[in-house]
Amino acid sequence: MDLSYDTFPMPPPKIVPSILSADFRKLSEDVKRAERGGADMLHFDIMDGHFVPNISFGPMIMKALRSESSLPFIAHLMVERPEDFVEPVISAGGNIIIFHVEACRYPLRLVDYLRRRGVGVGIALNPTTPLSAIKYVVKYADIILLMTVEPGFGGQEFIPEMMGKIKSLRSLMIKQGLWKDIAVDGGVDFTNVSSIVYAGANVLIAGTSTFGQSDVEEAVKKLKMIALEAYNALIERGFNVSRIKP
Repeated sequence: MDLSYDTFPMPPPKIVPSILSADFRKLSEDVKRAERGGADMLHFDIMDGHFVPNISFGPMIMKALRSESSLPFIAHLMVERPEDFVEPVISAGGNIIIFHVEACRYPLRLVDYLRRRGVGVGIALNPTTPLSAIKYVVKYADIILLMTVEPGFGGQEFIPEMMGKIKSLRSLMIKQGLWKDIAVDGGVDFTNVSSIVYAGANVLIAGTSTFGQSDVEEAVKKLKMIALEAYNALIERGFNVSRIKP
């Protein structure tokens, strides 16, 4: 079969630096460096100190940076009652809103509301939350985000067992004929990004490996180059969801 970016069973990789790891004394400069490096989107972890044991920032940071970047903004709502944050995030310039299935009693209702408000829809799962939790909603989302560390803090190491979860989710999507983004959040770095792509994820959220580096622009370029090389290798060989390493 002739595979290309249009026919391959997973979208091309996207590098998404996480603002949580940026230097808050010079956010605008860091964002522009990431954009020059080829970042595809920017990721904003909004934490309330209840759903996760940390407080980060609110939509005001997103609003302050909206005029500084043309990149799509992802708001990752690591909060209880995510529906209460939707309008402030949209007003701040958010393009995609990701909420946790663990924090939402009526995910289909929230997905429908986000659609009507004209923003992209994502659903996140914590490491120990099984994929069965999104069985009846996966086809309605644009992005499924798999936490690959316990949520709440940056700088953690990738949980190795999450490779199998990524593979299972991509396999599920392929079986259902879904050409959707799988995002991973937590511990993505230069040493494991190829394996993450081989497993089936394509939206690579990275904080320490981008904003946490001395040269943000070069770090983003390097991460994107490695991810694209892995993706192109998959296309050349034909996709096999059972394979993690080439």
